[in-house]
Amino acid sequence: MKNMVNGCLLINKEKGLTSRQEVNKISKILKTKKVGHIGTLDPFATGLLIVLVGNATKISPFLEKEDKTYIASLKFGEATDTLDIDGNVIKSEEVPELSIDKIKEVLKSFIGESEQVPPLYSALKLNGKHYYDYARKGIEIERKVRKIRIYDIQFVSYTNHVLTFAAKVSKGTYIRSLGEDIATRLGTIGHLIELERLAIGDFSLSKAIKSDEVDETKLISIDKMLKDYKNILLDDKLALKAKNGVSLYLNLQDEYVLVSDKDGIIAMYQKENDKYICLRGLR
Repeated sequence: MKNMVNGCLLINKEKGLTSRQEVNKISKILKTKKVGHIGTLDPFATGLLIVLVGNATKISPFLEKEDKTYIASLKFGEATDTLDIDGNVIKSEEVPELSIDKIKEVLKSFIGESEQVPPLYSALKLNGKHYYDYARKGIEIERKVRKIRIYDIQFVSYTNHVLTFAAKVSKGTYIRSLGEDIATRLGTIGHLIELERLAIGDFSLSKAIKSDEVDETKLISIDKMLKDYKNILLDDKLALKAKNGVSLYLNLQDEYVLVSDKDGIIAMYQKENDKYICLRGLR
């Protein structure tokens, strides 16, 4: 029997494809159905998509919380229902005179913690249905405000009413909504016409490949993807306990640790009082 294909891929997503379509292409290439991804990118967006294969799908919760870095182009003077170029224009207005200094001042005002209303056209769910399902039927729903953090936001250029900016943001931040809010603070309206994700945590777009270039040799091991976590090599007795999800007493202070034996990573453990409990088996 062929061994299961396990590992992660850094993919440079194509414009016009959904994240799921990219994943399906990879699933066919590697001949495995156990394939997922983190950090969904809208069809108009490009850039880094982390694809998880085989047992690597189990590390999704640990990668999802990583910060993300984007570069975006925001067109002023037109608003769309989706907040991006793929939507229908619902409002147009003349763009006021905007100085570079004013734009930089407004961008800087977003740095720090804040609250954001997710876009109606999004994959978030309410009562088991995606927000976009309600949007497509013209049904207005109450969207829960989310706490987000903008770590950094930088002016790149402003030409012909198009502002290009780069931003490093926390998990759950919608750049489309950020674009709308930037336009509002500048006294106008706008929508994103381009969006590229440059990084997820320490993983960079510069190391990504196109889905057409995928083969098993391109897979990144789970331990390399989780390199920022302490990895403890257990003796045979403790390794057996870990394989069965038994709590461990480890003389450590780290909140999370990976535990391994000679065959590789067994599980992720989390500190709880004086012991470590099994958070997720990784085999």
